[in-house]
Amino acid sequence: MERTVIHRTEHTRVVSAPAQVVYDLVADVTLWPAVFGPSVYVRHLERDERSEVFEIWAQVNGKVTSWTSRRVLDPARRYVSFRQQRSFAPVTSMAGSWLLRELPDGHTEVVLRHRFSVEDDAPAAVEALLTALDRNSGEELAALARVAELGHPVADVVFSFTDVVPITGGAAAAYDFVNRADLWAERLPHVSRVRLTEEEPGVQDLEMDTVTADGSAHTTRSVRVCHEPSWIAYKQHVLPKLLTGHSGLWTFTDGPDGPVATARHTVALNPATVREVLGEQATLADARAFVREALGRNSLTTMTHAAAHTGEGSQVSAA
Repeated sequence: MERTVIHRTEHTRVVSAPAQVVYDLVADVTLWPAVFGPSVYVRHLERDERSEVFEIWAQVNGKVTSWTSRRVLDPARRYVSFRQQRSFAPVTSMAGSWLLRELPDGHTEVVLRHRFSVEDDAPAAVEALLTALDRNSGEELAALARVAELGHPVADVVFSFTDVVPITGGAAAAYDFVNRADLWAERLPHVSRVRLTEEEPGVQDLEMDTVTADGSAHTTRSVRVCHEPSWIAYKQHVLPKLLTGHSGLWTFTDGPDGPVATARHTVALNPATVREVLGEQATLADARAFVREALGRNSLTTMTHAAAHTGEGSQVSAA
């Protein structure tokens, strides 16, 4: 029997923020798609106060890949361990940890470790994974620093909101409307141009031009993961000035009171651009309200047109 070769990596960064602030960002994986560049979507399968199992979609060497991980959280030590329960080829095992060390000056040393094996210990596969880990780990540590060092409470900068529309014409039809984003320029008043590619089933690259209420045009680009017929997750890569991160989730469910479409946004604000975009007197609260209204309006427009497309009217609720 051949011995499994385990490869190890370690990446570190000193963050100019308290250890608890950094730990909270590491511990809450629901924020990762808006904070970490490579992360696209996280879906919990199990969860309690000290452990969780989730499926994550992320970009690895330019390709969207998914895996399932179990994590154990130790807030007293500010330590999080993880192990993949389902990996992606050619990875045969992947595990590691996050360790947050509080430094005397109030800063935090973040240590991110990985250990992994690949099929037949193929040199090319090992090198590709080392390259991906080096790139993604570096980006994730930089993102932690970017958010934690802003000097604002994380909840003031990274936040989520949700809108819900009844779709009595059927959740499957609403899913199809959102999935067929290549037709949005014909179907949605705020979309003027769309370019959609789908190199593999269920993974889309979407670029579009949208027009806001004040008549200004914006180009956005997103990667989307489509899970027919129940949800479509996306990560925006070309962002407006007010944001450093934006992820979203469309869900389509047949509930006890009938089918509904839900749009959930998670965003990370860029405080440095608030006054540039909104005026010298603008505050973070103004920016949160502006982003909530602008993004919510677009997704509500999409959902109400999806409702109309199925031949039904709608009423909106927000959270």
